[in-house]
Amino acid sequence: MTLKTGAGARVPPFLVMDVISAANALAASPAAANRRVIRMEVGQPGQGAPEGVRHAVAAAMAGTDPLGYTEALGLPGLRRRIAAHYADWYGLDLPAARVAVTAGASGGFPLAFLAAFEPGDTIALAAPCYPPYLNIMTALGLRPLLLPATEETGFQPTVAMIAALDPQPDGLLIASPANPTGAMLHPDELAALARHCHANGIRLISDEIYHGLTYGKPAATAAAFSPSAIVINSFSKYFSMTGWRVGWMVLPEELVRPVECLAQNMFICAPHVAQRAAEAAFDCHAELSARRDAYARSRALLLDALPRAGMTKLSPADGAFYIYADIAATGQDSAAFCRAMLHDLHIAATPGHDFDTARGGDFVRFSYCADEADIAEAARRLTESPPGR
Repeated sequence: MTLKTGAGARVPPFLVMDVISAANALAASPAAANRRVIRMEVGQPGQGAPEGVRHAVAAAMAGTDPLGYTEALGLPGLRRRIAAHYADWYGLDLPAARVAVTAGASGGFPLAFLAAFEPGDTIALAAPCYPPYLNIMTALGLRPLLLPATEETGFQPTVAMIAALDPQPDGLLIASPANPTGAMLHPDELAALARHCHANGIRLISDEIYHGLTYGKPAATAAAFSPSAIVINSFSKYFSMTGWRVGWMVLPEELVRPVECLAQNMFICAPHVAQRAAEAAFDCHAELSARRDAYARSRALLLDALPRAGMTKLSPADGAFYIYADIAATGQDSAAFCRAMLHDLHIAATPGHDFDTARGGDFVRFSYCADEADIAEAARRLTESPPGR
């Protein structure tokens, strides 16, 4: 007898996890004894949580608070700190009542999709993109509509691309800075998209998880331009707290209670101790800014080294900590290219198949959030022994 499986059982894998496994195996083998494996495959800051966060957690653990369940929308103090962050960074007067604390940004996406859409609804987004967007949508019965983005559009969607769709989508998901390209929308472009969506009944979801990690291009929040937009952010990237699993949403007023009810049933709450840690993270900007400066230096090293290694067509890399490199000129598929680079150079990077099923074979994503010395060593290896030659 064959039992039925659900839509979630058909969700494809996140292929970067296979790269991680291969890199772990190589790092544990005798082959890596005299040549360490440099990890450029995953978007995890090389340094952990900042010092102030660690001290806050130690104090919380030594106290008498049982660190049990919190309100589904998060600790009131943390929600107020997040609202104050919008005043500090964007000059936006945001009521704390519109903030929801989530179990990482990854916990925010299903809440947003379930609160704002019905099964069968269409959500447009630019490709290449972060693959869990598509996989979560598919598991929830939503229909992703991929918009092939290119250098000409800055690897981002445009109002013209959305307006040309017939019928119009029910939603639009944007990411600025974006994974895997690091591409950003200029504030004027973001404003135009947000206002178009609001005026045409298209629910905008803005992934702003890499805010704080930009290199010359200004960042803006969709919450400043549209009362109906959903903003998702996290403490994982700029704040270097990937494993703590705490993020947040900025919600339109009409979606606060639906998200609260969904969170009560699906997650109960984000981890209490992680929420206490996140409150302290807002006092660590000096340390975090220094880390961003190190990423900027690593970015500059790679933008110089990759063209000298034969990868001359690169994404804008305006923000985040990724460079998306076109390797089509090598004649190799990106999966084979990455396997060879791991074997020959002990450099782990991610093939583009994860981010763009149609064109990903021509691209590789390099993450540069590892230790600065590791990125310098990777640049040396790439230029001395260019892969694909």
